Amino acid sequence: MKILLSNDDGYHAAGLAALAHRLGALADTVIVAPDRNQSGSSHSLTLDNPLRVGRTDQGVYFVNGTPTDCVHVAITGLLAEEPDMVVSGVNHGANLGDDVLYSGTVAAAVEGRFLGLPAIAVSLVADDLEYLDTAAQAAAQLVQKLQTESLPADTILNVNVPSRPFDQLAGFRSTRLGFRHRAEPIVPHTDPKGRTVYWVGPAGVGQDAGPGTDFHAVANGYVSVTPLQVDLTNHASVHTLAEWLSRSGLSES
Repeated sequence: MKILLSNDDGYHAAGLAALAHRLGALADTVIVAPDRNQSGSSHSLTLDNPLRVGRTDQGVYFVNGTPTDCVHVAITGLLAEEPDMVVSGVNHGANLGDDVLYSGTVAAAVEGRFLGLPAIAVSLVADDLEYLDTAAQAAAQLVQKLQTESLPADTILNVNVPSRPFDQLAGFRSTRLGFRHRAEPIVPHTDPKGRTVYWVGPAGVGQDAGPGTDFHAVANGYVSVTPLQVDLTNHASVHTLAEWLSRSGLSES
């Protein structure tokens, strides 16, 4: 098996190194990651500027683009041999609930799924990096399981790991995405020339965070494993919308 590793914290990130160390014992791995921090880049793809790819003495590829760029370039021509799986992470911080809409870590996994490969996004729910190896070990266990038993083709696994020693985890739990409260207000500052600048405020705390959610699982010491899908269609509302359009005279009945 050959695994493509990427992230949104950059090719130099400690979480990526921890993941490469653990998964390197299970498969051939290759890293293609951004040349700098790309957190919050979501599923952005660079179309108007060329992408440049460098390579370290250790064989790590780094790209002047987004996580999506990295995975796309890797699978569609950079690598001589197409990988069998994409694993993104370990992200330095949570990707719970609506975080997945902004996350470059999750986007890298989604791009792998777009291009036909099994994909996992892994994050450590912590402000510090003490237990990155716990998240890497959790990822390794999931990869081993996928080697013997596949999941539906439209599924991406979003994995969030509590910050604690691996032997103190409560286990793995299948979850749904929770939902955060509204983000905190922007934070204004003044630059050296006296102009006002703004920092995006902190993410809100969990609002929909009860049993069954990723928030609840992590808070109780479980590795949260949430199946994501590429299809964003609200299928239950397609018929309702058709009726609404018809009543509005905007579509034929």
